[in-house]
Amino acid sequence: MKMIKTAEACDQKKRSFLKLSGLLGLGAASTALFSVDKAEAVLFGRNEYKVSRTRTAMGTYVSITAIHSSRDQAEQAIGLAFDEIDRLTALLSRYDAASMVSLLNDNGALEFDSSEVVELVSRSLYYHKQTNGAFDITVKPLVDLYKQRFAAGLKPSEAEITAELAKIGSEYIRIENGRISFTRPEMGITLDGIAKGFIVDRISSLLAQQGITNHLINAGGDIRTNGAAAGNKPWTVAIQDPAKQKQYPAVIKMTNGAIATSGNYEIFYDKERMFHHIVDSHTGHSPLLATSVTVKAASVMDADALATSVFVMEPSEGVSFINRQPYCECFVVRQNGVTMQSKGWKAFG
Repeated sequence: MKMIKTAEACDQKKRSFLKLSGLLGLGAASTALFSVDKAEAVLFGRNEYKVSRTRTAMGTYVSITAIHSSRDQAEQAIGLAFDEIDRLTALLSRYDAASMVSLLNDNGALEFDSSEVVELVSRSLYYHKQTNGAFDITVKPLVDLYKQRFAAGLKPSEAEITAELAKIGSEYIRIENGRISFTRPEMGITLDGIAKGFIVDRISSLLAQQGITNHLINAGGDIRTNGAAAGNKPWTVAIQDPAKQKQYPAVIKMTNGAIATSGNYEIFYDKERMFHHIVDSHTGHSPLLATSVTVKAASVMDADALATSVFVMEPSEGVSFINRQPYCECFVVRQNGVTMQSKGWKAFG
């Protein structure tokens, strides 16, 4: 998903490298190779600045746009927001050896002193149960297998996939007595399907606390809008065209809202896109029936997790699931280009 008429944050060659390398995930250190930090401020009328900054963060490109009467205040708040992104990424990234998530993965247990880690793992377990396992943060061993095998120019075998499946299952995570632990050997978690949304929600709250009530945050398709755009107009957001031909499947207007898109076109390991970053923990394979799933929810964290979940489900099943969720809507682009949507999507759009 992207904001209409916004310049690309980086050139296509850089983004293609990240996709094919499988490095476009929460806090992938290799994105430092293509560091981007762009800022601009535009005066509208006498007393309204549009201040924006785009930076590489969380392994993707994060854009924050603020509408405010004070350019300095907006720039300062956006700087604080990026500082908070860096702080939370250092806690939650599986790519950072010193993060809480990496310590948990390395040791199989973690005495936690971070409410953020507990909140995210707890919410992940909730969605694992709600989606009958479609959302599963323990797929890390499979994602690692994909990355390692394709980096070596090989496709993972069925025997290798089956072996990794023995290490997977959110039901084998325990949270009790101030401790998170795994009850199966060689388990590991990835919060890539929920942490980005969580962080976007956090920095949206931070901006509002700083007096920047009118803002839009776009973190690689995880979008939070608050207030109004320039001229007191709603924010205009388009669902990304999976074919990247700028034939947007849907364009929506938003004031206060949270939305996230999951797609197989963003992070994939093979050119055929048979193996990508979304993995079905039941089969060990990437789901192939959809190319894009967009979900509106009460928070970006929830929209993030639900978009991943619906992508794993059969599309009709996924739409029916969203129809049963309060305050949620979805828009699905199937592999053949046919679109599906939840009951209230048209009203939302």
